[in-house]
Amino acid sequence: MIRPSLIFVLAVASGTVAYPQEKKTEPAKEGGETVVLRGRIVGARDGEALPARLYVEDESGAFFHVHPAGPEGRAVEYDKKRGEKSVEVHTSLSAHPFEAALPPGRYIVTAERGPEYLPARVEIELRPGAEAETVDLRPERWIDMARRGWFSGDTHCHRTLEELPVVMLAEDLNVALPLTSWVSDSTHTPKENNKNPDPVPPPRLVHVDDTHVIWPVNTEYEIGTVEGKRHVLGAVFALNHTAPLEMAVPPVAPFVEEARKQGALFDLDKQNWPWSMMLPPVIGASGLLFELSNNHVWRAEFAFSKWYPEYVPESMNLPLRGGKEFDERGWLEFGFRTWYALLNCGLRVMPTAGTASGVHPVPLGFGRVYARMEDGDFTYEKWIQALRRGGTFVTTGPMLFVTVAERHPGETVKWSLSKRDGDRKKDDDDEKGEEGPGSGEVPVICRIESARPIRKCELIVNGEATELEIGGRIGARAPHSAMIRAEVALKTSAWIAVRVFTETEDGRARFAHTAPVWVEVEGKPLLPKVLEADYLLKRVEAEIERNEDVLSKEALEEFREAAKFFREKRELALDE
Repeated sequence: MIRPSLIFVLAVASGTVAYPQEKKTEPAKEGGETVVLRGRIVGARDGEALPARLYVEDESGAFFHVHPAGPEGRAVEYDKKRGEKSVEVHTSLSAHPFEAALPPGRYIVTAERGPEYLPARVEIELRPGAEAETVDLRPERWIDMARRGWFSGDTHCHRTLEELPVVMLAEDLNVALPLTSWVSDSTHTPKENNKNPDPVPPPRLVHVDDTHVIWPVNTEYEIGTVEGKRHVLGAVFALNHTAPLEMAVPPVAPFVEEARKQGALFDLDKQNWPWSMMLPPVIGASGLLFELSNNHVWRAEFAFSKWYPEYVPESMNLPLRGGKEFDERGWLEFGFRTWYALLNCGLRVMPTAGTASGVHPVPLGFGRVYARMEDGDFTYEKWIQALRRGGTFVTTGPMLFVTVAERHPGETVKWSLSKRDGDRKKDDDDEKGEEGPGSGEVPVICRIESARPIRKCELIVNGEATELEIGGRIGARAPHSAMIRAEVALKTSAWIAVRVFTETEDGRARFAHTAPVWVEVEGKPLLPKVLEADYLLKRVEAEIERNEDVLSKEALEEFREAAKFFREKRELALDE
């Protein structure tokens, strides 16, 4: 679909997209002594000024904002907290010098710019009686994904159009899809009762620059009230549509039909909203996305340990604390396993990532999805197409490049289990790659590059994980890297993906996960697994019972439709 576009300095609503003018940071004690901290952020290799995200922390753990040192600079302050430990306080800066008036003392100043740069960290003392101290921060780029044809996005964003140009460049995030419509009850449409105070912008692409863009018409249905009473169903997003949606939810089918006509994709948000497993069969897998890194995955400490742990089946054998609480690694694994179950039921739901930055204590694009441009050149239209077909991987840090039989994630290979080299059946557009020597073994090549140590790499075949030997470094600028080759012996059709885990200095997991490559074997279809199909069916059946006296007949029928789908899958399923 061809969309009109504009540069961000042009009109996008009744006015213009203007950089917000931030107030100067106040000193901790009004009237107390202050020292001016002055600084600049430049590339470690070329010395060019960089936009970045800046943290200023004193010895007590308190954070301070900074402001531009001159009129040409721009800054966006961010201050979000969940509980006592999950705190995100930073300033997003344009590529200009900054300053702040701070009480004397010792400070740690840190500049970060998304996952492709090594952070720059400086300790500085602001001495009593000094007028000013100066600091230079030099983040170092360790990988340039755009030069390799990969461009990043965040599909769950609550930042405003006014602040996004500054924030996106500070994070080097290529695509933002802000949820400019957001409704939370079943009786109103997003157009009638938008939780966002600003009017929905016109459907025109906003160009921050040639490779950083905003699509401003996106909608979140987050239903927590039904017919005026508290009753949580959950969230689902329509992304990349062109006009405000004038349907209340539930049922979901009318809004899906209209949004799909407008070119929308659909994002499930989280795997364990009460209604989440009803949505894939009802929406249909075409254009449906699953957040492998969702809005509970933060730079700050993990906080949502009690978010519906009752939905975790015993068969997943997840390490719940006390049997009742997630840790961060368990939360990630629960999402992965739920996605695998949907894939095994024939629902080709593609991976994505979203932060809900603007609501939660997390930087924009902390979890992000990278989409591959086949010709290497970025356009928004090609990026959306890649997201839709699964030409992607999701990351919270490491970079992961995988081919299966020389095909990239999101692509399909028709494979023969009995033919010799070169006799592999081909798609019309498939003109490369060779089969293994008559054994059905599919070759997999995995390249990992990371700023942090690589702890584990796993090959995922139809949801089953096999750990791969990592081996030594390869020639790359990245501090840590590996090249891994493997072969997969297949007996049936399959999907194949790879995931990798790295580790922060304090032991927290950072990961990357590719979308699948689909390997189709004639006459041997991929079949569901009994435990997975049964789990998905029970999730939906429990919702039918919970909603029996709450939802309309039309809304309940969608749950029954989903239950029928999973019941049929269970009847076809294989015993593990």
